[in-house]
Amino acid sequence: MPQPRRPPAPDDLAYQNSPGRRVHYKAYQRGTDATALGQLLLHLPGFLMSLVVVLTASGTLDTMTGLPYWLPPLLWIASGALVFHRPTEDYFARYLLKLQRPMPREADRLEPIWREVTARAGVDGKRYELWIENSEDLNALAAAGHIVGVTRFALEQLPSAQLAAVLAHELGHHTGGHAWSSLLGYWYSLPGRIAWRVIRDVVVFVVTVTRAVSVTATAVLVLVIAAIAFAATVVFYGLPLVLFAIPYLMAAVGRRGELRADEHAAALGFAPMLTEVLTTMHAMELRAAKKPGAPRASAQLLSTHPDYPTRIRRLQAYMDTRR
Repeated sequence: MPQPRRPPAPDDLAYQNSPGRRVHYKAYQRGTDATALGQLLLHLPGFLMSLVVVLTASGTLDTMTGLPYWLPPLLWIASGALVFHRPTEDYFARYLLKLQRPMPREADRLEPIWREVTARAGVDGKRYELWIENSEDLNALAAAGHIVGVTRFALEQLPSAQLAAVLAHELGHHTGGHAWSSLLGYWYSLPGRIAWRVIRDVVVFVVTVTRAVSVTATAVLVLVIAAIAFAATVVFYGLPLVLFAIPYLMAAVGRRGELRADEHAAALGFAPMLTEVLTTMHAMELRAAKKPGAPRASAQLLSTHPDYPTRIRRLQAYMDTRR
């Protein structure tokens, strides 16, 4: 299989961003690949459950206050646009993701590397916002419509070329639509998630209370709950059973998204540098696993990231030759 043509690997000491440098931007700087579409599709049951919750709440408000029945659902659906709303993204980055704006010294190091990465990709880097996570972990993230974050450890400890490879990976999440589709799917499934947790907590509480009163009452309650669950499964043609498989499917789609972002960085010429970063992260993971009391790795089927050997092996195809 022929390999894509790639630019030469960047010199770690020279990221040339002279004012006269000509940069060609792509006509379409964002896309929606199969990973993003898969995420949206898997969030559809959660969206439908949330819609039922919102419609139920809207009907209650209509009865109690006279508020138009259609207004809350319409506002809720329109609220998805906030994923791309810059002030909302700023709040999301600061208070939910706990990110910080780069200090002048950090910006002086980070911004030229970001310009190099986005220039290679044909993307206008000014459309994105750079953030810093105050963490000693080697990590980075892409979120919402325009957020690109790196940890302070990555910024201070990685060589420029390796940091560029990390940023190219995160840019791949944005250009593939992974970041916005993931957040949008989570947002639209949130009312359903909240309702499910409330129902679950109420059921647990009631079962706990009845257990203290009578074992027979507890058994009757469990049978009633089981009958309701069975009836819901029959009425909806077994669809509720699919909900148990969604976490595994979401994890599989997430792993595919990571591999696609790796391929994006590799196609820009950063395969060797990204391999070095992943090798370092793999070594750090192995050292952490050997520490007493360190938690075991999560089950592979529920992991949203492929294992490091798999990612490194996939990058080898981009390192065989340089054209």
